[in-house]
Amino acid sequence: MSYEPLHGIRVLDLTAVVVGPAATWRLGQYGAEIIKVENPEGDLMRGLGGLSPTGQHSGAYLHLNRGKRNICLNLKAAGADAVMQRLIEWADVIVANMRPQALARLGLDAETIRSKQPEKIYCLLTGYGSDGPYGGFPTYDSVVQGAVGLPGLALARDGAPKFVPLLICDHVVGEIAAGAIMAALLNRSRTGAGVSLEVPMFETMAAMVLQEHLAAQSFDPPRGPYGDQRLLSPFNQPLETKDGFIAVTINTDPQVRAFLTATGRAELALDPRFASVSARAVHVAAWFEVRGTPLRQKTSAEWLELFRAADIAAMPIHSIETLRHDPHLTAVNLITQEDHPTEGKSAVLRSSVLADGQSLPQRTPTAPKGWDTVAILTQLGYSSAEVQSLFDQGAAQSA
Repeated sequence: MSYEPLHGIRVLDLTAVVVGPAATWRLGQYGAEIIKVENPEGDLMRGLGGLSPTGQHSGAYLHLNRGKRNICLNLKAAGADAVMQRLIEWADVIVANMRPQALARLGLDAETIRSKQPEKIYCLLTGYGSDGPYGGFPTYDSVVQGAVGLPGLALARDGAPKFVPLLICDHVVGEIAAGAIMAALLNRSRTGAGVSLEVPMFETMAAMVLQEHLAAQSFDPPRGPYGDQRLLSPFNQPLETKDGFIAVTINTDPQVRAFLTATGRAELALDPRFASVSARAVHVAAWFEVRGTPLRQKTSAEWLELFRAADIAAMPIHSIETLRHDPHLTAVNLITQEDHPTEGKSAVLRSSVLADGQSLPQRTPTAPKGWDTVAILTQLGYSSAEVQSLFDQGAAQSA
């Protein structure tokens, strides 16, 4: 029996780009039925990051919108509002990441919807919390990265500010929003009450940064400077080997002794600065300089074999090109291939979550904009003549 804890839950997806689609994608992974609404221009992410053979999907769009049915509506055209009202009636959960002002103009904000249907769960993903002075500002992942200090952490460690080359804020906040929605569904199953959720990117990521980097400033009076000094050490870098780089982390006293022995520096285990977790915390700069010393005597493969024999956490530094061919990922079938309905052969990323040892069920491929418009309108009770009228008015479009 497949594991689908959200089977029967219906999600109206009014999101685009990454943060919102990441949240609804996760709900779909657990079995929720999702209808994604796109305007005639389509989700911006369809064209970002490299196009598909037909030009209708980027790779990121392909993966983030898997398992969702798609309807194309022009919300400014006559007739589209009535379709949206039927979709809202249909849904248990509404997820949006449009600006609050735009949602209010369209009558698609939480207050308008839940004043009539208080049992609905409405989740709004924003760049900045609506109650603060930044509320309503436009934003994207890199802007949030800068605002919460991620490039500043790189500046403190490496001498130059750098963005994380991954839409890390979008993905993290999307996952947190999905968790908040699932908690709201659990609460509604117990109480019958819906809720209006807001998950702002700035505050969410700022809290995550500060959980680690308030550090000794968490106390009054402060016990030291801002920042986890281990993570900010310039020696907190991949270790250079004879033929490349590896990632190694050692934290416990047995791991430290094993690491120093394996790298030919066993005598340092007797140094009182490095003999215990608390001592290394006090002498963190000196310890990380020792830990970060290049290991050019052996190849990466030789060091990895040595460290694994000593039960030390170590892995190769993959490139984007080599990651998909990692032998572990190959063995667990993380990446497979399918015949896409419009794009030919395409990669499929299975869920990394296992339930009773089994991967979650594979979801349907991402489709072109408006692929399911007719089927969804029919499901909502529109006759063939009414569907054609919506097309004639420009309120709906089909692939």
